[in-house]
Amino acid sequence: MKVLAIDSSSVVAGVAILDGEQLVYEAYHHHKRNHSEILMPLIEEALLSCEMHPQDLDLFAVAGGPGSFTGLRIGVSIIKGLAQALERPVVSVPTLDALAWNIVGMEGLICPIMDARRDQVYTSLYRREGEECTRLMPYSALPVGQLAKQLAAYRQPVLFLGDGLKAYQAKLTELLKGSASFAPAYLACQRASVIAWLGRRQALAGNTIHYRDLTPFYLRQSQAEQKRKQQAEKS
Repeated sequence: MKVLAIDSSSVVAGVAILDGEQLVYEAYHHHKRNHSEILMPLIEEALLSCEMHPQDLDLFAVAGGPGSFTGLRIGVSIIKGLAQALERPVVSVPTLDALAWNIVGMEGLICPIMDARRDQVYTSLYRREGEECTRLMPYSALPVGQLAKQLAAYRQPVLFLGDGLKAYQAKLTELLKGSASFAPAYLACQRASVIAWLGRRQALAGNTIHYRDLTPFYLRQSQAEQKRKQQAEKS
């Protein structure tokens, strides 16, 4: 099974190709360029580098959310277009799951945090045991202080990763005292290779969807939608 995966859920733009269990290509672009400008050239370069044609691909996987509203829409739109053109199945991988699966070779609590602005994060909590990673909390958008209070109740060390580290590492260190640790930068953000691997895993379990059913997964409304709702309530 040949899998093309993309991640555009945060500032990182990523593309990966998996051939069976072998990762044959990955591009990781962490810069300020718009995902709409960079993703298609990355996909074209991936196929060229691997001497593949689009028709060779069996499955498309995408980071489905939560994350950047614009980034998610771009990634989902690209995958829908490719899947429709080639009549291939699709897998949507939860972004927080993929972040947690970045971490291997350790056991314990893993907490991905994505910056949701206004002192909030998109988050969940996972327990890594051997080769499995089990989600312990619902996908949530929480104030950082509330998250820290929930995690403190576990009375266990917690490893954090995600783009929320930049904004909230100092605060989490203060709130959780000595129980918080943080992933190094090369593991802290989303990787398209993990999206590809989890996508293949879901496909082998029979959990693919038709491109028409692919939609971004948002944990809350965008600021524009919130403003429209507030204005409607006032009128």
